[in-house]
Amino acid sequence: GRLKGTQVQWDPRPAIGVVMAAHGYPGKVRSGDPIDGLDSDFGKDTKVFHAGTRERDGKVVTAGGRVLTVCALGKDIGAARERAYAALAKLRFDGAFHRRDIGHRALSRE
Repeated sequence: GRLKGTQVQWDPRPAIGVVMAAHGYPGKVRSGDPIDGLDSDFGKDTKVFHAGTRERDGKVVTAGGRVLTVCALGKDIGAARERAYAALAKLRFDGAFHRRDIGHRALSRE
């Protein structure tokens, strides 16, 4: 690999990650559904990571159970959570679903 000599930079802000899953997950999942919204502006503190995706005919489609993970940073858990869920609202594919309680317990401790 090429990790030798790599400098890691840590961000002290809280982060939230929410998985966007395919229809049928965690059982038999449907694949091949086009994913819309990937070209959206999510802002500099939000990233969309691909997991169960592939390219078909120039379009990104679903190819597994855990399709995307949206991660966001914020000044506190609440801000990170708002950013992550705002980004999720911009992403669409048939049968998509995600948990709506990520960060809920951490919010109660802030």
